[in-house]
Amino acid sequence: MKIEIESKKENVLQERMEMYFRVDHQGEPTPSRDAIKSKLAELLNVQKERVVIASARTEFGKSETRGYAKVYDSVDAAKKHESKYVLVRNKLIQREGKKKAEAAKPAAAAKK
Repeated sequence: MKIEIESKKENVLQERMEMYFRVDHQGEPTPSRDAIKSKLAELLNVQKERVVIASARTEFGKSETRGYAKVYDSVDAAKKHESKYVLVRNKLIQREGKKKAEAAKPAAAAKK
C-alpha cells in the first residue's frame, strides 16, 4: 500500500492541517481507516491519534482509494472541533448509545 498526498493546507483557526490523499493498493484488499491512519501518521511523523480520516472512497474495479484527512495539533483539538460521529469512526471516543442499550436490556427482562 502506497500513500500519496495530493494537496495539503494549514488551517490555523481550526488547529489542523487538511489534506487530500490517494492510496494505491494494487493486489491488496481495500485498506481500513485504521491502516490508512497509521500510514499517514508514519508518513507525516505525527501521533496516530492526531490523524482523522474524514472520508475515504474506493471506486468499483479500481485498486485506488481517494480521501480527505485532517491532522490536528493535539488530540484535544480534534475532540474540540470534530463531530461526535467522526470521532467515533476514528476511535477517539466511544459510542454513548451502546452503554444505554446494554443497561436497558436487563431491566426489560426483569419485567417479564
